[in-house]
Amino acid sequence: MSDLGELDRPGTPASPGPWDARSEEWLVGDGDEGEGAEADGTETVVAIGDEDRPALRAPEAPPARRQPPAPRRAAADPVKALIHRHRELCERAVDPLEIAAGLEVHGVTDRTATRFRHRDVFSLAEEMYARVSRDGETPSPATPSDAPRASADWILLTLLPGALCAATVAGLRLTDGQPRLAVALVGTLAVALSLRAALTRGPLSTTHHSPPRILTLTCWLIAYALLGDGLLQAAVTGGPDALPTGTPDDPWPLTTAPVLALTLSCAPAAWTAHLFTTRARRKLTLSRGLEDFTASVLPLLFGVFALYLCALTALLIPTSAALGEPGRYPQTLTLGALLFLSRLLTNHGFTHAPALVLTVTAMTELTAIASVFTARLPGCDFLGAPIQSLAETWGPGGVPALACAAGALTLLLHATRRLTRASAHAPTDQQW
Repeated sequence: MSDLGELDRPGTPASPGPWDARSEEWLVGDGDEGEGAEADGTETVVAIGDEDRPALRAPEAPPARRQPPAPRRAAADPVKALIHRHRELCERAVDPLEIAAGLEVHGVTDRTATRFRHRDVFSLAEEMYARVSRDGETPSPATPSDAPRASADWILLTLLPGALCAATVAGLRLTDGQPRLAVALVGTLAVALSLRAALTRGPLSTTHHSPPRILTLTCWLIAYALLGDGLLQAAVTGGPDALPTGTPDDPWPLTTAPVLALTLSCAPAAWTAHLFTTRARRKLTLSRGLEDFTASVLPLLFGVFALYLCALTALLIPTSAALGEPGRYPQTLTLGALLFLSRLLTNHGFTHAPALVLTVTAMTELTAIASVFTARLPGCDFLGAPIQSLAETWGPGGVPALACAAGALTLLLHATRRLTRASAHAPTDQQW
């Protein structure tokens, strides 16, 4: 019993071998379950010694480290992508300023240029102009073209409408009867053709597509300045009973002084437009940013506009005194401002707004006269009441003065947004 008790007593194994048969089976392992089993079903016996005991269980391989996602590669040359996007603009440009103007049209500002590693649009345009290929030509920044030079032909063309209008007015004052009617018809046709010639050549011309109705509306507004006030005054008082004869005491008098001053003002209008174009392009070459250019051109625009109005006033004073007619300053100055701004915008390629404003102004004047005649119909007295009260308060010139003032103010606000952009002064090869 004592021997059996010694065998059953638990204790620490005294040798590296198996404790008993069962432990030997554990060490050897089963071929179907152990890790040492081969693929063909044979068993692999692992002999364990003293030096191998710590390596009974192989350490697990550490999990593979997850590689962070590669950062998205930014464009190494952002300007190259911009050149590819605007390749047509860069290839046809004859000057870096033309590229700068085109970029501004597409919404590229100075702040956007900083993303292309440039301080402003102008320096960005210079690099794009220098890097674009032009059929083997060595690309180099070209000097900006100067403003169109003055020539003798457009100087004469701008003086021609005033000279023909003065001759027509003198012919109306010196003739009577049938000769006066012939002078009026021939003079009107000559002045209209001279105005068309002055508007198609020189600083008042444009290379952009201009709606034909702009010239028609301009002639209509000038014709209303000649005949409209007398017709409205006669309509309010129950007339007119006959066509105008051109005499000052006529029931339907002609107002020739404003028309003569407006036709004479074609010359200062051309000079001021030429001055604006020259100075604006010079500022375009000196400016180093879009905001800088806008800040420098805005006072120039207001200065040129005020200079034209001063010239028109200086012409209206002597013409009204020489013809013995009232100057009608409100309607004449507002009409001159409207026509000058519309032509300035048209000259720089902005034709939609002038055509729209001139149409609204002409329709307002036509509606005013039509409402007075329509009020004579039974039950339609209310249609002519506003115009009649306005004519009694401010005179017949109140209607064109208000209509032209509203149109001129609209175009002035539009010009401050359009004519202060670099794209409005892109250099061209036009020479006057």
